[in-house]
Amino acid sequence: MGGAHMGWFLLCSSSLLLFAVMASTGSLTNLPIIAFEDGYTPLFGDHNLAIHRDGKSVHLSLDERTGSGFVSHDLYLHGYFSASIKLPSDYTAGVVVAFYMSNGDMFQSNHDEIDFEFLGNIRGKDWRIQTNVYGNGSTNIGREERCGLWFDPAEDFHQYSILWTDSKIIFSVDDVPIREVKRTESMGGDFPSKPMTLYATIWDASDWATNGGKYRVNYKYAPYVAEFSDFVLHGCAVDPIEHVTKCDSSAQDSEAVPADITPVQRTKMRNFRLKHMTYSYCYDTGRYKVPPPECVINPQEAERLRKFDPVTFGNGRRHRGKRHHRIRGSQEEAASSF
Repeated sequence: MGGAHMGWFLLCSSSLLLFAVMASTGSLTNLPIIAFEDGYTPLFGDHNLAIHRDGKSVHLSLDERTGSGFVSHDLYLHGYFSASIKLPSDYTAGVVVAFYMSNGDMFQSNHDEIDFEFLGNIRGKDWRIQTNVYGNGSTNIGREERCGLWFDPAEDFHQYSILWTDSKIIFSVDDVPIREVKRTESMGGDFPSKPMTLYATIWDASDWATNGGKYRVNYKYAPYVAEFSDFVLHGCAVDPIEHVTKCDSSAQDSEAVPADITPVQRTKMRNFRLKHMTYSYCYDTGRYKVPPPECVINPQEAERLRKFDPVTFGNGRRHRGKRHHRIRGSQEEAASSF
């Protein structure tokens, strides 16, 4: 790592330690919702990205011409990031909507990622939600988990949130934690630790997204429209030119950011995973004869997943597309009630 990049960590260290201690996935209704233009800018798609008159909601469309996406103004080193999302309805096979963090443009050989990906499906089958974490270019180890939901994400808006600290990453849906990734010594440098940018995209992933490419995007149903609103960017912003943090007291508001996952939330997370998780890399013996060292094998999870066939992601290697193309494997399951 170059000296300029190291400066980010030295300059942010004291404020980040405090932020990491106080951050959590509790109900964060006190955090400010920002207008789109205050936090984001269009990335690609031209007129397929539409900002609504109130300036606080955005539609991303996919048609035969192009997908679309947007990107945050700032880089962030830790924080809480959230958006309310309503997904396209009807036949959505081959469509992928993503809300994620990445620094692939800056660190091409050792980038980090924290991903929410929504995988479309054929008519009558539910959307699937996939989470993934890469650190320091660890793309040879995909840390994917995939699950169903207890609601139809195309019927209404739901909040999808990422909490990222120096010791853990927590993915939440409507204030229900669905996955916690704890930093362990065994992960080495594979835990995301460099400043990242927020992205949101919709694109055609026909080659892999639904049953390994068996079902493709059908543009008879286009345009496919994903709606985003209620943007929260609450973290430690980093100036990419001056290499200094823009953290302020709001990022350390202990009243706005509770101290930990509550016991009730942890119970909800456990119940969610037992009912709705359909794939975890930790149990994929087709990819990993020995589970990666950070995996903690849960017998209940193992039994729950036993009936699902492991999905192969390019023989353990990540398929790479353009930077706004989120590429993963797929597997179908209709979510039961939660």
